[in-house]
Amino acid sequence: MSNEMEDYLFDLNGYVILKQALSEGEVDELNRDLDRLFAEQPAPDPDQTKRKGYEAFGWSIGNLVECGPTFEALIDHPSWVDHIRRYIGGEDRPILEGSSAIFRGEGEASRLHSGAHKRRMYTQFRYHNGQFRCGEVNIMIALNDWHSGDGVTMVVPGSHKSNIIHPRFGTEANGPGGSLDVVEGAVEVLMDFGDALLFVDCLAHGSGKRVNPGVRRSILYRYGPRWQTYTPPSELMNRLTPERQALMNVSKR
Repeated sequence: MSNEMEDYLFDLNGYVILKQALSEGEVDELNRDLDRLFAEQPAPDPDQTKRKGYEAFGWSIGNLVECGPTFEALIDHPSWVDHIRRYIGGEDRPILEGSSAIFRGEGEASRLHSGAHKRRMYTQFRYHNGQFRCGEVNIMIALNDWHSGDGVTMVVPGSHKSNIIHPRFGTEANGPGGSLDVVEGAVEVLMDFGDALLFVDCLAHGSGKRVNPGVRRSILYRYGPRWQTYTPPSELMNRLTPERQALMNVSKR
């Protein structure tokens, strides 16, 4: 369960860092499985990614939770599952809305996106009568150390409550190949392997452009209230414990 200071910082900044959320053994196992998965993936088509506006985003695998027990174990991981329930809030039990792994190499970045000004269902942040009500809460896991210049996640603290759109939206920071290096108010999230960044999705975020050699490795799990866009396959649901099923499918509540 989140503590009083985590609740305060989450309310104030829109994010908290969960130190040593995963053990060294868990990180090693995830990295081994990801090495296998990425080796099995075809190389991305540069023309296709350019048309989508993500030509410099990195390389990712979606629906990661379907890729084996190592990734299933993250659905209700004890380091964050109670935080997720707390911040989604109330009787709206959380479900897993998305899961992916992201490799980011030199010259790649994630553009500025999201923000409270969007006013969409999943970009909502509320606190009322001692309870949070968030439209989407994300867990970003560092699978190697994240140093400055590594293309790490960057956030604009407090932007989950902003009534005014950040002036950098509509500029190169928000366009294809953009990054948060030039975004005023943005800070790098530096983490050790095994740490996890928990943040509300309406926080304006993205990443810096990686300028260091090597690759940033991360896993992203997204949780939301009752509405659901991802329908798990029956083969996966049949393998899961009742507790994990409750985080995956509304009909199992």
